[in-house]
Amino acid sequence: MLTQLRRPLRLSFGSSDSLICTAIETMGTLYQKDQDRFHLVLTEPQVNELGAIVTEFNVSTSQAVPTPRLLWLEFSPFRVAITMQGNGQFSYRHLFEPNVFGVSRFWLQNATTPSGLFHLRNFTRNLHVKGQPFPRYLLLEYELWAQQLKLGDYQFSVEIDF
Repeated sequence: MLTQLRRPLRLSFGSSDSLICTAIETMGTLYQKDQDRFHLVLTEPQVNELGAIVTEFNVSTSQAVPTPRLLWLEFSPFRVAITMQGNGQFSYRHLFEPNVFGVSRFWLQNATTPSGLFHLRNFTRNLHVKGQPFPRYLLLEYELWAQQLKLGDYQFSVEIDF
């Protein structure tokens, strides 16, 4: 049986070795696929800072407002897939499993590279899902790698309010 719940949530992303740290609070839809498998879908919140900067410097833009992008998490205590898709400018898909090197794929779309696909690897150090019967917390800690170069240590978490 498919269970669907619309819930407020807090999504956090940060790096322990650089100045990257962000958090958003929004609404998401949680789908229960099996006893321990869930999908969480949310729409990327609109970012208005660029509009304020463009207005401040009197720069005109002829671009149409892009359609919202979807962030889709498929997760269980054993595996996480995170997909960002939408407006055709930038998309990605990350696959995570504890103690395994996974794949992070990125698609960049612009006038010079119509199919700008590139891959990185990620190593999942910790994957933790807490809450019964519905998850209330997801924690993912991983390393990002390009060939033999470590690009950093990252932490991704989702707190779902019930």
